[in-house]
Amino acid sequence: QVQVVESGGGLVQAGGSLRLSCAASGRTFSTFAMGWFRQAPGKELEFVAAITWSRGNTYYGDSAKGRFTISRDNAKNTVYLQMDSLKAEDTAGYYCAAQPQIPRGTLYSRESYTYWGQGTQVIVSS
Repeated sequence: QVQVVESGGGLVQAGGSLRLSCAASGRTFSTFAMGWFRQAPGKELEFVAAITWSRGNTYYGDSAKGRFTISRDNAKNTVYLQMDSLKAEDTAGYYCAAQPQIPRGTLYSRESYTYWGQGTQVIVSS
């Protein structure tokens, strides 16, 4: 059984910062990559950022470039999403996903991830 657990969401004013954390655990779990997606009310799931475990290659969606930073702690099997200069339109449920092996698709695609967390809510007040 693999568990993916997010934390760090909350309410923040526009222009502020938040750091989300996501830990993946499981008896035989190994990691190829982990990523963050978000879903705002009435909108589709949107790719935010991803990072590969061995090389630390990072990928960002257009909305995250220049404001968000993804990083990882291999020893803790934890990924972080540092979000700066937050805007009201960043308000969404943020979901962490983990992929144990090289996917068939790209890391920008939700279908490339096997394990998902329950999400953490981020609300940015304007």
